[in-house]
Amino acid sequence: MKITIFPLRNFPLINPGDSLTEIIVEELRKIDLQNRDIIVIAHTILSKSENKVYDLNLITPSPFALQIGRMQGKDPRKIEVILRESSEIIRMNEKVLITATHHGFICANSGIDKSNTPGDTVISLPDDPDFSARQIRDEIKEKLHKNVAVIISDTFGRPLRVGTVNFAIGLAGINSLEDIRGKTDLFGYELRSTIIARVDEVAAAAGIVMGQADEGTPVIIVRGVDYSINDNSARELIREPENDVFR
Repeated sequence: MKITIFPLRNFPLINPGDSLTEIIVEELRKIDLQNRDIIVIAHTILSKSENKVYDLNLITPSPFALQIGRMQGKDPRKIEVILRESSEIIRMNEKVLITATHHGFICANSGIDKSNTPGDTVISLPDDPDFSARQIRDEIKEKLHKNVAVIISDTFGRPLRVGTVNFAIGLAGINSLEDIRGKTDLFGYELRSTIIARVDEVAAAAGIVMGQADEGTPVIIVRGVDYSINDNSARELIREPENDVFR
């Protein structure tokens, strides 16, 4: 298997209200897009296009946000946005605030992002990244006549590991999980518990090229991955609370 990963170069800056789907389609016209390519999109440009941008100057922090801000030495206005975008606080101390988002993702600060956004603004996660991924995929199929998969990604930290990794938070046209239980290994042992988070593997690989600083490459093409076509949800990657021994 040969896998190729490359960015859409010179991708334009996205502003609130821009039609990201139309922009992506026009940029894809410039390359030799192929069937079964996987398009990995940084959530920040999707969130911007969907007006998921908070101006901190317009945020009035609650007493609880003020309390956390004092404890952590952080801007209570940003804390307020984190709380608004969360459904539950999982862990909190003087340094970190781990929450569950309304989607069910468990991450630091509800995924609120300050990078690559100007002034006193922050970006939150898209409301429904699966839906947005399907819209982009459908538009590509209609306008460019290519059957591709789409992954919306964000970088999360990991329990018991240092460093962040790109994860899938939305998807279309690709199975979120590859269940290979029942297959055998090189020595004939039957696999009994192996379920592969294929879309997270693809998102992480794309993250190497995408970068997280000033690279300016928020859309990545991954070519050559063998995957199953499906229209399920990235939420299937979330472990149920009753099976989560770390929560």
